[in-house]
Amino acid sequence: MLPVRGRDGRTTRPARILGTRTAWTPVGDGEFYCPGCGGDRNYQRLTGRRRFTLLGVPVLPRGTTGPVVECAACRHHYGTDVLDHPTTSRFSAMLRDAVHTVALAVLAAGGTCSRTALEAAAGAVRAAGFEEATEEQLGALVEALVADTGRVFEQPYRASLAIELHEALDPLAPHLAPAGRESLLLQAARIALADGPYTNAEREVLGTVGAALTICATDVTRLLAAARLPS
Repeated sequence: MLPVRGRDGRTTRPARILGTRTAWTPVGDGEFYCPGCGGDRNYQRLTGRRRFTLLGVPVLPRGTTGPVVECAACRHHYGTDVLDHPTTSRFSAMLRDAVHTVALAVLAAGGTCSRTALEAAAGAVRAAGFEEATEEQLGALVEALVADTGRVFEQPYRASLAIELHEALDPLAPHLAPAGRESLLLQAARIALADGPYTNAEREVLGTVGAALTICATDVTRLLAAARLPS
């Protein structure tokens, strides 16, 4: 850069002789969770072409850059991996569906669907976002699940529940803090304990829940024991 002198001979801001400039082109848009704003925002996906500049005028191509994600609100640029994080609304839906699936799996493993277990499950499901859920609705869903997969907790039945749990929990687990993953497992454990001690089938389902939430076996054992203590 060269100094620029004003009419009075004093040096003012420097003039940039050589530099680079990027021309951005939109190639897509959508909604994402902006880490800068801390909430859901619209975004544009951009690719760029870089050029050398001479005195601010583009003269020679320097290749491409990007793609990047530009927040429509704060205008900050982020790597495209930011799109892997679910939006707030999507995360809420994932958590709600996970709680619902876990509650049904625990009730189905318990086998009896006692009133106390149904009440505990319905309370958890309502708190997660299914505000109209009732004990009767959950009971009917468990009956349909058992009728579809087999009434005895045998291998095909266990495999079916495990698949359902992993489909609901695997996408959610990376976005939950450790405390959140443990809270979800404890919630499931309290549903199982609502009508008495854990059955072997309930322990197996809870172990699957813990594994899908990437909680190690030692911590799963600790949490299942903690759930039995008076709160």
